[in-house]
Amino acid sequence: MIDIIQAEIDEVLEDNNIDWNELKDSTVLVTGATGLIGGALVRTLQAANKRFGLNINIIAHTRQTHGDIRFNINIDFPPDYIFHCAAITKSSEMVHNPVEVMSVEIDGTRNILNLARTVKSKSVVYLSSMEVYGQAEKKEVCEDDLGYIDLTNPRSSYPESKRFCELLCTAYCKQYSVPVKIARLAQTFGGGVPRTDTRVFAQFARSAIKGEDIVLHTEGKSVGNYCYIADAVRALFTLLLKGANGQAYNIANPSASMTIRQMAELVADKICGGNITVVVNVPDDIKERGYLHDVHFVLNIDKIKKLGWSPRYGLREMYERLISDWQHKGVEAPNETIPTATDS
Repeated sequence: MIDIIQAEIDEVLEDNNIDWNELKDSTVLVTGATGLIGGALVRTLQAANKRFGLNINIIAHTRQTHGDIRFNINIDFPPDYIFHCAAITKSSEMVHNPVEVMSVEIDGTRNILNLARTVKSKSVVYLSSMEVYGQAEKKEVCEDDLGYIDLTNPRSSYPESKRFCELLCTAYCKQYSVPVKIARLAQTFGGGVPRTDTRVFAQFARSAIKGEDIVLHTEGKSVGNYCYIADAVRALFTLLLKGANGQAYNIANPSASMTIRQMAELVADKICGGNITVVVNVPDDIKERGYLHDVHFVLNIDKIKKLGWSPRYGLREMYERLISDWQHKGVEAPNETIPTATDS
């Protein structure tokens, strides 16, 4: 059985659209380095060092190693390049601790932008989210198509703070010439996702491994936008080296977009060969779980495709690789209690 994470890294390193020599002898800061995206970026940089002899100084920023990003950024070397990935992404936290969610986003991003301004970083990528689109009315959304966000709902602490941080990026770019690019990521998964992840795709993968029916906690009408982790990492390095300053870019695989119900049925039919079924069981406390409002749009990726990037992996391959990664690590049928999945 192949090592999926190593295979993903190899695919990124072999992308001819990325000029790795531009990073030679530089310092690269990655915030949120223990998260899925941040960790994948750090592993890729380490592998690039080894394969290409780039001598990159990698700073993997975490709260445990460098302190709370909201208050101070303690690093010893001025970063030439920055990936700002740190954020609180659990829906339950958005509902029950909205102030902290917004503080990490806004105060942390301001600190990163001030750092980039002070040391004159060459390029910064801010990881935003497709949630900034809110309740977009169009079936296909481009980077200018923002929709309604309900400011009376504490769950909006995440998308609204992401919007504000994007404006911060624009302001620092215009006023201080900070070379920042904005990545609006779809939901991303692949090798490296922990088996206790609370999102629906992980719940479906656990059900597939255990041969159990997939239980939906909503009607599953919301459209999901997805991107494979290796595709997302390739896109982020593309933005770092080729993106236009002050601009936002959607990162997704439109061919993988489908409703939650359709995704559940894909797993049941294609991954499990029809041996499990999909069951809908809407809980009484659904409003307290922090589920995102139903989304009905697909992300348009024409803008980033002009930089030479395009997605390679569809949803079925994403599931096959995620499950293979778990099985490679001996995660055949976890018996521990898994947190309830959320539609976010």
